[in-house]
Amino acid sequence: MLRTILTAALATMAAPAFANDSVAELGTGGLILSRSDAVAMQSEDLFISPEKVTVNYVFRNNTDKDVSSIVAFPMPDIEGDPNEMPALPEAQSDNFLGFEVTIDGVDAKPQLEQRAFALGIDITADLKAQNVPLYPFGDAAKAALAKLPKDVTKDWEDRGIIIEDTADDGSGMQTAYVPFWQLRSTYWWRSTFPANKEVHVSHRYKPSVGGTSSVSFFSEGQFQSPQYDTYKTRYCMDQTFENVVRKAAKANPDGYPKYYESRIAYILTTGGNWASGTIGNFKLTIDKGSPKNLVSFCGDNVKKVGPTTFEITAKDFYPERDIDILLLEPSDNGGNGG
Repeated sequence: MLRTILTAALATMAAPAFANDSVAELGTGGLILSRSDAVAMQSEDLFISPEKVTVNYVFRNNTDKDVSSIVAFPMPDIEGDPNEMPALPEAQSDNFLGFEVTIDGVDAKPQLEQRAFALGIDITADLKAQNVPLYPFGDAAKAALAKLPKDVTKDWEDRGIIIEDTADDGSGMQTAYVPFWQLRSTYWWRSTFPANKEVHVSHRYKPSVGGTSSVSFFSEGQFQSPQYDTYKTRYCMDQTFENVVRKAAKANPDGYPKYYESRIAYILTTGGNWASGTIGNFKLTIDKGSPKNLVSFCGDNVKKVGPTTFEITAKDFYPERDIDILLLEPSDNGGNGG
């Protein structure tokens, strides 16, 4: 049996916080295959929207021997920092992106491997010894920390595992110890690519959508650098997009465009290490959600195929950059879309 390893790229790419009203997005990605001349990616159909990400692959083992594989899907690393809460679709669950996968139409049952770290040191055993859940943002972890013996609390605070935090819980300002560790999570399962046959693999999850309650790159009647320069490069904002922003600002007596930002990051460049290194047939569909939303992203030969959808197709495609999507959503239900 030939052996190889499949892994999924889900690297953490938290966007910089522009203000206290910003929430960072976590970059997500798709399956990649460790270098192998046996399994080729015949096609990839990628769909991205604010509500869901779906990826449908067709792999083919071009050899006369079966390929036995471990398939892994690393979730993005998350930091238990009360001051830097990322956008988590399933905030109380270990499966915080709602990840699911099927192989040839059959639901796979992936196992979840989790490890916790503080200052780069593995503290998984420490947490388990005190019955503290590894997931740092769940209510269960906070409740377990409240029951820790005083000597353990002091030790963990000294080691950077927990920190003291003061916040209003609805009954006034309260001080409690909260998680400060990093969680690394990976879903994995075993799979076989039969000789000279296709295998259809599909996975889906809810994206981590970052946001800002205003347009961070436009104020006082003009685009503001360096934020504007960063966005221009990252999202390829064109003249039409910018003109709509200017028009919205002029229409508002306060002089700022009545939109708020949403941001989605998809890691695409980690792919390409399967047989031939390219995707035979690649299709990307981006859905901006509402016809009134503005959308900007980088790509060649983009076609608008519906009121809210845009499409890119390519043959023998090799990904050279990641996909970063900027959405401007009307804050007053106005806007013309674009």
